[in-house]
This record gives sequence, structure tokens and C-alpha cells, in this order.
Amino acid sequence: MTGTEYETDALNTKALNTTALKTARTVHIPGPRAASDAPLGSASMAAALPTMAPTAVATVAPTTAASAASTSVDPATVIDRRPMTGLLGASLISILGTAMSQLAIPWLVLTSTGSAAQTGTVAFAETAPYVALQALAGPLVDRIGARRACLYGNAAAAPIVCAIPVLYAAGLLPLSALAGLVAIAGAVRGLADCASYVLVPAAAKTGGVPLERAAGLSSGAGRTGLVLGAPLAGVLVTTAGAPVVVLIDGFTFAAAALLIATFVPGTTKAAHAAPHAHVVPDDRGYFAQLAEGLRFIRTDRLLLGIIVMVAIGNLLDQGLSAVLLPVWVRTDVHNPAALGVIAGAMEIGALGGNIVGAWLGPRLPRRAAYSAGWLFGGAPRFAALVLAATLSPILAVFVLAGLAGGAINPIIGALSYERIPPHLHARVLGTIKASAWIGIPFGSLLAGALAETLGLRATLIAFGVVYFATTLAPFASPAWRTMDRRPPPED
Repeated sequence: MTGTEYETDALNTKALNTTALKTARTVHIPGPRAASDAPLGSASMAAALPTMAPTAVATVAPTTAASAASTSVDPATVIDRRPMTGLLGASLISILGTAMSQLAIPWLVLTSTGSAAQTGTVAFAETAPYVALQALAGPLVDRIGARRACLYGNAAAAPIVCAIPVLYAAGLLPLSALAGLVAIAGAVRGLADCASYVLVPAAAKTGGVPLERAAGLSSGAGRTGLVLGAPLAGVLVTTAGAPVVVLIDGFTFAAAALLIATFVPGTTKAAHAAPHAHVVPDDRGYFAQLAEGLRFIRTDRLLLGIIVMVAIGNLLDQGLSAVLLPVWVRTDVHNPAALGVIAGAMEIGALGGNIVGAWLGPRLPRRAAYSAGWLFGGAPRFAALVLAATLSPILAVFVLAGLAGGAINPIIGALSYERIPPHLHARVLGTIKASAWIGIPFGSLLAGALAETLGLRATLIAFGVVYFATTLAPFASPAWRTMDRRPPPED
């Protein structure tokens, strides 16, 4: 279930799922010197695969947080769908590039070093700052504004990512430099993505789009980028090289920034999601504001349960996509294009699940749909990789898993927007996603270490068993029953 909302979607607005990030590996191939000391663009790699204002708080008048985030629209409100269109377009194009780079960078490291552990290390270097900024950027987003944060984060990521292929071509990209560049890119992406989630409810209200549908459309735009980007990356890595793919990713960040600047007005703020709110200055310090978001999460048992569940799933998903699947492809299929085909199959299914969730979500029982999505979208993928030795059954299982898992994101998104007060969106949504993503950096490290010590299939079995146990959580606690309680429409 890569790309779960708080994820990315492994790496889903670039998120994700995460939703989420760039990774892939294989078995160790000894070399004459330490791989970490060799520039990734040096001649020693010629035989490798050719690559690649004070803060303002909205004080809500006597209405609930859920009703403030209502899915209905005041008939007198002028409908403007340009902000929603801009957000969806930025998400689609940036995630398309990320999906491509998600395959290219891991494959570059893997074929250069032959080490699953070092591939996991590079993935950790990118995802750790991304997760940290998701947790810590909420008060900063409140101060500078969600639009500015999203715009500046994407604009800053573009030259950083573009520097990777430039340095590679010059033979000046040792593993340490690559890790540093992806770490900086991950940090500014974390800021941009934290802000982009805050913009969704306001853009939905401005466009007259129900929140559940808006969350599904946002997730679906990202899924579409993954559907297009993963197979395209598999072809381009083989034909043009990984550095070219990474360069395209850098350009997509610039395009996303341009879309935000053009279509999302500076007045699209959280206050629009709460028409009864008035703005008062918040003179509290950064840490006081951050603590307020953490306290809110602790008091909501359902959101806390979702965070824990998604955190475990994301850790296992990242280990699968960043290490175990590339190792399986290299040892069983021997063709990097298969990585793109498998990822594309998963995302085609997930896109279908997103469409179902976005349009039928308001009428589906949330708990049943959420539970089924986890049950059929998680552990079966690991079992298929253990039992199958050819590509066809893997593709079938991954399509069905994506279809089941894709319906989850609209549910999580709608629940979050309904249950969190609008003035806490930036600090709470960012903290929630970071908490759910906290295991992702370690998923790559864990999978890489276990694959080299226990072997690929033993690691797949262990990950699958833990995943299946995690999917049983919605059946174990009464708190999950509150998923089906929807707020009344706003008058």
C-alpha cells in the first residue's frame, strides 16, 4: 500500500505515500575500493547501467471543527476551481518526476556499489530530513503562509535535484555528496508538502468540492503521476540513463512551483475553510505552537491509531519498494524495466481505488472500506514475491493490492480534515504525517540489513507476517467504530 496518505504515498506532493521517496537495491558486489569513496560518475562505473508576519490563528465561533471543515458550500459563495486545479496539477507533475527518480537513484546506487545496505543508506539520507520537516514545519508554515511555503519549497528543490546529474556527469558525485544532496532536497520537500496539505481544504471549499472527494482527487492526482512515472522511468533508465531521469525530476519541481504561483492565490488560507472564523495574532513561541499540535493528536484515539498503523505499514512498504523489490528484480528478472512495470501495475490499481474512494466514498462505510483496503493491499504482495518466480503473477497481485489500498487515502484525508480544527491544520497535519512516516527512513535500512544477513525470501516472509498482523488493528479496538460518524452538513 505504498502511498498511504501520511505517507505516498513512499514517497506521495511528492509525496510520498510518499506516498513514498526515491529508492532501489541489490546484493553486494565486492570492488577494489570502498564504494562510498568512489565518485558515482567516475570511470570506474562505466560498466554499470548508464544513468541517469506574525502567526495568525483562526478562532472559531461556536461551531465544531468538523462543521468548519464541512463538505457543503454556501450557495452565495462564488465557486472558483482554479486553486484546486493548480494543486492537483502541481501534485501530478511533481510526483510523476519523483516516481521516475524513485527508481533511478536507487538503481544508480545499487548498480554502482552492489550493496543493498548502501542503497538503503541513501534512501535514509533523503527520507529522514523529509520526515523531520513534516513534523517541525507546521508553525513555520503558519508564519510564512501555506502558499509561500509550498512555492518556495518546490522552487528550492529544483536546482538541488538538478545538481545530482550535473555532478555525476563531471565525475564529482561520491556517495557522501549524493546523500547530502538528497537530504537537502528531502528537507525542502518536507516543507512544501506540509504546506500543500493545508491548502487542500481551502481550495476544496473555494471550488465547491466535498472534502472526501477533494482528498480522493488529491491522492488520485499523485497516483496518476506514479502510474505514468514508474513505467516511463523503467524505459528511460534503460535507454537514456539514470542521470537523465533525475534531471527530469528537477524540472518537475520547477513546474510545480510555477503552477502554485499561477493558480493558487495568496488569499487561499486556512481561514477560508472556516467561514465563521476571525483571525487573531498568536504570540506564542514556536515550540508552544508545536506542542499544541502534539497534544491534539494524543487526545484523538482514532487518529492516533491510524498514525501507528500507517507508520508500521509505511516502514514495511519502504523496505519493499526501496530494497526488497529491486533485489528481487535483479536476482529473478534481471531487467530494470521490470521495476517500472511492477510499480506501474500497483499504481494503476491504486488509481482505480482512488477513483472509487473519491466518488463513492461519501456513501461507503468507512471502517469496512478502510479495513478491506489494508487486508488485501498489504501482505499479499510479500507472499507473491516469495512464491512466484515469474513476472505475470506478481503484476496481477500488485494491481489488486493497489486497487484495495488506493481506497484508503480518501478516507484518511477526509477524517483528518473533519476532526482537526482549521487553525491547527498546518501544525497537526504536518505532525501527523511525520509521525506516520517516522518509520520510512528506517524501513530501507532494516530491509537492506536483513536482506544481506538473512536473505531475500526470509526477509520478505518476516515483513509480510508483520504487515498482516498490522492489518488486524481496525478489528481490535472500539475507537475504530467512530470512523463511520460523519459530521452534519453546514447550514
